[in-house]
Amino acid sequence: MIKPWIFICGFFLCFFACNEFYKMRYLNSMKIIRAEKMGFCAGVRHAVKTADSALEENKNGQVYSFGPLIHNPLALKTFENRGLKILDEKKISCVKKEDTVVIRAHGVPPEIKEGLEKTGAKVLDGTCPIVRANQKKCADFAKNGWIIFFTGDANHGEVIGIEGAARRGAEDAGKKLDFVLVKSVEDAVFEYKKLFSENVPENCVLISQTTFSVKLFDEIAAVLKEKIPDLKVLRTICPATYDRQDSLTDLCKKVDGVLVIGGKNSANTNRLYGKAKSLCKHAALIEKAAEIPEDFFSLEKVGLTAGASTPDDVIDEVEKTLSNSF
Repeated sequence: MIKPWIFICGFFLCFFACNEFYKMRYLNSMKIIRAEKMGFCAGVRHAVKTADSALEENKNGQVYSFGPLIHNPLALKTFENRGLKILDEKKISCVKKEDTVVIRAHGVPPEIKEGLEKTGAKVLDGTCPIVRANQKKCADFAKNGWIIFFTGDANHGEVIGIEGAARRGAEDAGKKLDFVLVKSVEDAVFEYKKLFSENVPENCVLISQTTFSVKLFDEIAAVLKEKIPDLKVLRTICPATYDRQDSLTDLCKKVDGVLVIGGKNSANTNRLYGKAKSLCKHAALIEKAAEIPEDFFSLEKVGLTAGASTPDDVIDEVEKTLSNSF
């Protein structure tokens, strides 16, 4: 016969074990919150769709993208496995008539597009409409002899294409091109002093890379406007960039940590990560679920955001990995 005290002890041990399980499973379970705006922007989605169609339709020739289609290694690997090859300027002469070349969302300088068309291959222009509009704006300002201050990243595909369009505009009008690239307030002050020792010309404009930091652009604009009162300021940052940065600000107020998902070579993803670090105690930039830092699995509320080149399935896999940890 079981003694009463053994039965009572067993009952309480069982009760405490069940209580601890309940707290671990339900009270300490992680809450995952996605940013309201994240992942593929319209321009990248258009370029990806263009490449998809090209791979489906061209069965006789090679399909290329001029430069990496998007700044995301996982997505690029998927396209590579389907037969997409990356083309650069040095290899344009290798393109054949039966081939197809996709121009990525960042766009290209006019001379590159003309060189591709001369090969006789099918050229599909996947340039983001907002980037294309910026190319035209800069070309028009250059034709009219304006000094263009441009906020952006040196050697970024979009910046190279826009500067190329401005150069062509200046050449067509027989004008000297003044295209001044700045990426910080310090750059702006330095370039101003270098350009203007005495008189400041009236025809100056400030334009931006579409994925540039909204906050930093406004700071640069304020400094230059103080020095150049007649400066024309065009906030040509893509609305999707505004939305992602604003959504991240809201997200950081609700969570203990933020995972920024995207390519580590992506300008807009790195800007999201920089903002996340400034707003949240725990922030990490990852390209895939396997890179989630260990300390994130112990947080109660984790926020997810993603760069403009991050596919939906990559975001889903990160969320699934976090959810399955409990």
